[in-house]
Formats: sequence, C-alpha cells, structure tokens
Amino acid sequence: MRSVTGPRAAASPRPTIKDVAARCGVHPSTVSRALSPAMKHLVADDVAARIQAAANAIGYRLNMAAKGLRTGRSGLIGVLAPDIADPGFPPVLSGIADHLNAEGYATIVVDVGSKGSEQDLVDRLIARGVDGLVLATVTLRDDVVQHCQDAALPVVLVNRVDAAGLLPSAASDDAAGMRLAVEHLVGLGHQRIGHVAGPQHISTGARRRAGFEASVRDAGLPARHAPIEIADAYTRAAGREAALRLLARRTRPTAIVAANDLLALGVYDALAARGLACPGDVSVVGHNDMPFVDLVSPPLTTVRIAQRDMGEAAARLLLARIADRGVVDDHIVLAPQIIIRGSTSAWER
Repeated sequence: MRSVTGPRAAASPRPTIKDVAARCGVHPSTVSRALSPAMKHLVADDVAARIQAAANAIGYRLNMAAKGLRTGRSGLIGVLAPDIADPGFPPVLSGIADHLNAEGYATIVVDVGSKGSEQDLVDRLIARGVDGLVLATVTLRDDVVQHCQDAALPVVLVNRVDAAGLLPSAASDDAAGMRLAVEHLVGLGHQRIGHVAGPQHISTGARRRAGFEASVRDAGLPARHAPIEIADAYTRAAGREAALRLLARRTRPTAIVAANDLLALGVYDALAARGLACPGDVSVVGHNDMPFVDLVSPPLTTVRIAQRDMGEAAARLLLARIADRGVVDDHIVLAPQIIIRGSTSAWER
C-alpha cells in the first residue's frame, strides 16, 4: 500500500509587536514600552496590563536580540563570583540579580574558583556583549582593574575595593565591623584578644586586620595581648590552622575575632582539637553573618554585614554608569552591626 504525503502545512507566522498593538488599539511604541521592564513605568498600569494580556494571548515574546541590535545593548550583566559555594555570596547575588531583573536586565554568573583566570573570564563576558560587570573577585592590586578600564566597560566592585579606588564599589565598613567585635569583647572583660586575619591581598582581609589593630590600640590593649595569625584562604580549614597557631602562643588569647564566618568555624575546630570549650575557655566572634551560623553549637556571635543591600547598591551603581559613562566614580559603604549569640561570654578569671 502506497503512502501519500500531502503538502506540509506552512508554519504559523511569529506574532509581532504590530499584532499586539492592533489587538489593543495602541501604537507599537506603546507596546514596546509596556513590555520593557525598564520602560513599563511610562505606560498607565491598566494599559500595560491589557497589553501584557494580549501579548500572552497570541504568544508574543519580546525579541531581546532584535532589541539589542536597535539599542546597542544586550540586557545582560556579568557577575564574577570568587566561590559560588561560599554561603556568604548568595545573599549578595540575590540583591544584585533582583535589582537588575526589576530594571530589565538578566545576569550571567561566573564562578572564578581557585584556578580560573579572572581576566580571561572578563574577556569572555565582554565577547558575549554584556552591558556591564559586577566583580566580587578583585584583589587590592589586580591587573583586571586596568584591563576593565581599557575595555571602556562599566564595572563596579562588590564586597571588595581596589587599592587605588579606581572602580566604584559597594562594600561594608570593615573597620567599623572590627571595632564592634573588639568593643564587645572588651566589654565582657577580655584583655587578650587574638585575630584570625583573612588573606592580605584581598581588601576584606587587609582592611579588617587594620581595623582590628586600630581597635585594640583604642581599647588600650598592648600589642602582645592582641596576636594575629593570617589565614591563606577564606576557608574553614585555613581558619583552623591559623587558630591552632594562635592557641599555641605562650599566652593564649581568651577571645578570637575571625575575619569571616568560615574562618570562625575553623576556630571552633581548633578549639575542639585542643580540648578547649567555646565560650568557656575562648570566646569567638565571626564576620559576615552568613546563613546558618545561628544553628551551629554554640551559635556564632558575628558582625552582620548588609549583604543583600550591598548587592542592590552595586547594581544601582552599575546601572548609573551604564546610563552615563561620564558619571563620577562612587564608593558606597554600608554600616555593619554586631549580632550577639552564644559563642561569647564574660571573662572573669
């Protein structure tokens, strides 16, 4: 039996912006504004809702590629993360992405990791036509800063600053955070306070260490009672090793301030390895207030930084630079607060 195949049915034409406009009885430019998150505010709410309903009914979707050809913008923002597995980064990313999404932008998140080339990843994002970059990976003296400036691409830093302050940034007040930690411990009677510092080539490590040193001086503590050990990475394992060195000092500190919460958890591990109790033998203070540190035992006293607000601030800075390449560089500094939990107690011996 012979099979007979008839002519293939023509594919339905893809709905256009003119189809939506005709359905709603408005000009195509009104449809374009109503369906653009960045311009929707220019259209009355009831009209925008009617246009969106009509677009949904006929299956129309805004063609971002075509829009990019017209405007010279892709609607994409690149975000470089130092370690996507770090529990402290998702709140920052959430602040960035939510603000950009509300303004009609999508984010491309790239995890640099320990072996990635930051400059190479920046070049790849530029090649994909991103409209700007948010960098959470920059070191104090980083060639990528000049590289980004040479590329004439809008760039902002988040939770980091560069040594020369060449790029706009949104970061926490690291010195103020250390002051809160030291003042809390001194108020509890501690006179021997150690510090597990973060890597010194990163602004958070260097600035928090400087803040710790200034705070113990202001408290009148002698330097020999405020020992510092530097962790080679912001990891729990590195925090443990640095804390073990502190605990091996001839005069053991009665309290330890860590440069971030992962390092503080490493301090917990070091105390357990030495058979010491927290906070009975040694009080511990972290920094950042990353998720779940209130659930460890004992719950971690820490300096809370406004991570989500920081991300939103970075996104606002970037969009301002995209809108006006001549905008003056800005540096947003957010105030931290001390969150007191069970890992600190009075020293009365």
